[in-house]
Amino acid sequence: MADPKKNLLLFFDRPTEPCFMQKGAEGVTFDIPENFFPDKYKSLSNTLTNRFGGSAKRNILVRNIALPNLNLPLQLGYQEHFSLFVPKHRQMAGRLIDIFMGMRDLHDLQSICSYCQLRINPYMFNYCLSVALLHRPDTKGMDLPTLTETFPDKFMSPKVFRQAREVSTTVKTGPRMPVIIPQNYTAADSEPEQRVAYFREDIGINLHHWHWHLVYPFDSADRAVVNKDRRGELFYYMHQQIIARYNAERFCNNLGRVTRYNNFREPIAEGYFPKLDSQVASRAWPPRFAGSTIRDLDRPVDQIRSEVGELEMWRDRILQAIENNAVLLPGGRTMPLTEEKGIDILGNIMESSIISPNRSYYGDMHNMGHVFISYSHDPDHRNLEQFGVMGDSATAMRDPIFYRWHAYVDDIFQLYKNKLPPYAKNKLDFPGITVSSIAVEGTAGRNTFKTHWEQSTVDLSRGMDFTPRGSVLARFTHLQHEEFTYVIEVNNTSKRNAMGTFRIFMAPTINENGSPLSFEEQRKLMIELDKFSHQLRTGKNTVRRRSVDSSVTIPYERTFRKQSDRPGDPGSAAAAEFDFCGCGWPHHMLIPKGTTIGYPMVLFVMVSNWAEDSIQQDTVGACNDAASYCGIRDRLYPDRRAMGFPFDRPAGRHISSVDDFLLANMATTNCNIRFTDAVKQRPL
Repeated sequence: MADPKKNLLLFFDRPTEPCFMQKGAEGVTFDIPENFFPDKYKSLSNTLTNRFGGSAKRNILVRNIALPNLNLPLQLGYQEHFSLFVPKHRQMAGRLIDIFMGMRDLHDLQSICSYCQLRINPYMFNYCLSVALLHRPDTKGMDLPTLTETFPDKFMSPKVFRQAREVSTTVKTGPRMPVIIPQNYTAADSEPEQRVAYFREDIGINLHHWHWHLVYPFDSADRAVVNKDRRGELFYYMHQQIIARYNAERFCNNLGRVTRYNNFREPIAEGYFPKLDSQVASRAWPPRFAGSTIRDLDRPVDQIRSEVGELEMWRDRILQAIENNAVLLPGGRTMPLTEEKGIDILGNIMESSIISPNRSYYGDMHNMGHVFISYSHDPDHRNLEQFGVMGDSATAMRDPIFYRWHAYVDDIFQLYKNKLPPYAKNKLDFPGITVSSIAVEGTAGRNTFKTHWEQSTVDLSRGMDFTPRGSVLARFTHLQHEEFTYVIEVNNTSKRNAMGTFRIFMAPTINENGSPLSFEEQRKLMIELDKFSHQLRTGKNTVRRRSVDSSVTIPYERTFRKQSDRPGDPGSAAAAEFDFCGCGWPHHMLIPKGTTIGYPMVLFVMVSNWAEDSIQQDTVGACNDAASYCGIRDRLYPDRRAMGFPFDRPAGRHISSVDDFLLANMATTNCNIRFTDAVKQRPL
């Protein structure tokens, strides 16, 4: 009998094709019990089994089990959109996750998946099964295909699929020419926001956002699935870094910093026309016209009835908690927002989940902000439209309003951070350690980063339902940088070896008007590039660190990973970590675009005391190469300091520039990012 783990992977192949049809490269079918067939197929069950199973290379006999109550998840129509931000959808998904998690063994899980795959909304089924496989003890080594493989329609123009079907139907065997995905196809060059479309619509960036929410779900009967170490702080920091990164990108393209969306009654200046089709819903994603305003929602079909005033009320209550430095709990008790835990508590309030304190009082501000914006085109369902791209974690980052919304959310977090005292010198210093310099070496020359366009290829065949079999390649263009090496000179004047934590950041030096940035502005624009530990011998040390080893990013192969890239067998430790490592910022977007003449940046390094930073835990074999945004699987966050340290809170009033901030264990260097408007092809 085949490994049931491998069988479960087949549910991700051609997700809207019934599981009794042939799946995977082997042409495998699920031989399901007669009572598992939906009514539309029940009278033809024997015919269908013989038709598809007779020519299959392998048949999987599905166990007939007592079926759990699926009434709640079945309330979402098969051809509807699914959104983690819609409260009712989260409730449905939480129930289905619990069902998958509760199956006694993998054979029962295979059975319930066979039944659900034929009935449950494909988007929700994919999400819930993915969460369950990530968190079940017996499936942590499962390969989870990326969403570009299973639902590529969320990431590229519908024209691509027409061409792909033509290629797959015309060229039955042998090599097929890749389909070209156009770049910047959602608006004309006359639209200023289109200058940063390459960032917003980057496939890897949107995959990162989707995968982060996969690793950090909202609801489950198993509290441990949601209640991960420093989850709320990770929500804050990951999104804060996205805004800092986006603002750097805007500066490089002669655009101002993103404008906060802080007045919910004013029109949204920007429109967005996504140019995406839903293959499941068989309809186009709705646009948002320029000047749209969010309005009260009354959509019985989604079980949503909410007023804009509720969004304002939740915001005001969060602001009051920050003002009081304490959160109100049920029964009138309070929970202090301490220096160590306050940001984590606020993060868990802002992104509402089952671990949020006093969820009924503080509401659902972040998620419902997405929902209000995503329904601005049809708030009362009179036009029978579904939500826009802001309603889906896989598509939200395409829309300019995503960054305006999260810039405001970050402003609220910063109000709390601004109340914290500046770090005392003994919290920043590392006695005996002096950093004399930091430099960058690479093909572009010393202290110069080099960027360009790159064309890469992704296989669409797993998501091309009801088309001939075989590889269907699509070629897309994205930003890329030449790899480089940090060279850091450190002098250890103490009488013993020491372990240091190296923290590397980058930030712009001038604002959108060409004026120098104040330190208070600059610290909020600091982009974390890397964090690592390194032993320092007594005397002089030259520490070299490659850009490919960044603690923020995952390599191209993990962002766009395929089963053939995956190490080990299902269930192996290597395979489990490979899957978790799908969470991380795409490495090709580590460095902002820059300009053709070279955009000025400052590079900062700090060496802090590892003995004070470290968390004592076993991380052997653990996926920690993208820990900065995603943490470590089944472990504590691997840094005792606040995320973003030392720039996560204001400095003293006497600090007016980054040079004023420096201590002996820190160093900076001026650098520039030079962009070459040329396209290189990534080898297949």
